[in-house]
Amino acid sequence: MAEDLSDYRKSYEKSELTITQSDQDPFKQFKKWFEEVEEVAGVDEVNAMTVSTIGLDGFPKSRVVLLKSYDEEGFVFYTNYESEKGKAIAANPDVCLSFFWPNLERQVIIKGKAEKVSEETSKTYFNSRPEGSRLGAWVSPQSDVIPDREFLEKRLKDLEKEFSENEIPKPDYWGGYKVIPVEFEFWQGRPNRLHDRLRYTPGGVHWKLDRLAP
Repeated sequence: MAEDLSDYRKSYEKSELTITQSDQDPFKQFKKWFEEVEEVAGVDEVNAMTVSTIGLDGFPKSRVVLLKSYDEEGFVFYTNYESEKGKAIAANPDVCLSFFWPNLERQVIIKGKAEKVSEETSKTYFNSRPEGSRLGAWVSPQSDVIPDREFLEKRLKDLEKEFSENEIPKPDYWGGYKVIPVEFEFWQGRPNRLHDRLRYTPGGVHWKLDRLAP
């Protein structure tokens, strides 16, 4: 079945991105853009990001997860360490994060190295989650083959009984990763496909900022 999508086009005209108007610190530039996207309607989950890893089979794989915190060191998300994603990161911690915010015609791509956050940090976040989400971490053997939907629903009922009178502890196999950036790219859509692309790379004490051709 062939589908011709050649007429799917739009003109990007909402903003521009210049070196002079950009912060020399990419973390501050990210914060500025993130907050601007939050203020404008049109994106349900501003913190949704694509995490790309190199799998054990040698293929890259991307999936959307939620950014849960960030600071001047890196970007944190949580997952099952025994999942396909977790195993890929254990074998190769080089990952890529991508944010796409269509409401402002913007994209941010971050290359970095993923490292586990402290057990204390993971426990603090886990305990802040709703009960259903905490149970879900126990229910799902993430990325494993399962027989059917009923398998998960039965495990959930069993665990609801098991933890009915006790606190739900964080599983040992569950926790956070912080991605420490080695490169940022900020993309702003512009008319005629002459988009603005600014790249930040380490340059000694400060980050080096370059404009890339679209």
